[in-house]
Amino acid sequence: MEDNMKAAVKKADGTFEMKEVDTPRITQPDWVVARVKVAGICGTDLRHWKKNEEGLTGKIMGHELAGEVVEVGSNVKHVKPGDRVVIETLLGDETCEWCRVQQYNVCPHLYEVRMKTISQAFAQYVAGPAKKFYKLPDNVSYEEATLLDTFSVALHALKLSEQKINDKVAIIGAGPIGLGQLQLAKLAGADVIITDVIDTSLELAKALGADAVVNTKTMDGYKEVMAFTGGRGADVTFECAGGPSMPVTLPQAVSFTRRGGRVVIVGGFDPGITTIGLEWQRIQMSEIQLIPSASYAFWDIYPEMQICLDLLAKGQMNAKKMITHTFPIEQINQAFEVAQDKEKTHAVFVALTV
Repeated sequence: MEDNMKAAVKKADGTFEMKEVDTPRITQPDWVVARVKVAGICGTDLRHWKKNEEGLTGKIMGHELAGEVVEVGSNVKHVKPGDRVVIETLLGDETCEWCRVQQYNVCPHLYEVRMKTISQAFAQYVAGPAKKFYKLPDNVSYEEATLLDTFSVALHALKLSEQKINDKVAIIGAGPIGLGQLQLAKLAGADVIITDVIDTSLELAKALGADAVVNTKTMDGYKEVMAFTGGRGADVTFECAGGPSMPVTLPQAVSFTRRGGRVVIVGGFDPGITTIGLEWQRIQMSEIQLIPSASYAFWDIYPEMQICLDLLAKGQMNAKKMITHTFPIEQINQAFEVAQDKEKTHAVFVALTV
């Protein structure tokens, strides 16, 4: 393995430049180094695109990736050089109370720890604890495996939602997370209506099993959800758009939801205070639960990424249909432009080959 590797490093203007950087090394006997084969661009990455963020300038980003093991520490038993793996990039400090009970997704030091090591997908190599490397079966490609981070986020939200068989579910946002949420909701026995503002994304949602789709730019989303649910409202609404859409989509999610129902907030916020007006009296009088969902970790004794990998390997989830564009990492800025301009490019999931 070379001393240096190529990586896409974030510049002060929020775009990327290819640079030669030090190759990560094994620092603990239970660590693994893998050669990145495919990385993905997700909504969180896009929220940092073309933003001047001092804390990220000069850093390697990316947290959706699959690759091949090239080196293992002396204590590693479950993977070996040559194994194809998907890599979980959620890594806490492993000393706090939350990490102790496998709730590392809410570790107070999650981001600073993960970004120093394993959450560096836009590079040739990554290194981290072996328990974060999941061996891929032969029938799951690197490209498909790269979506497992997205699916795991949706699975964690499903767990928190307590969705039941025959529930009426509304999903706001037909991006990668929303489409993962759709597939899991259907697997769990729900009838699903999904909304977005891009027709091609909604066509894909229909192909992936949505019972009804609504373009809220041209149709009345509230009226359509009420018709779909017999006038009652959704048992569970998943807000999967996030980011700058949240001041519109979170109130929308509350309006879609029945009395005693649940709104699961899956889409991400930007740092700091976000002011959003909500019908607080209706929320209280109707006992509508607002449930924040953060990344993923474990469902009982099972890693949520492993659950999603099993579902994908068994053909119960479809990642292939969601991959709309692929670029070599040298064209990362062009790839981000395509991923950002969804209305023009019809992008859903954009992959980078490394």
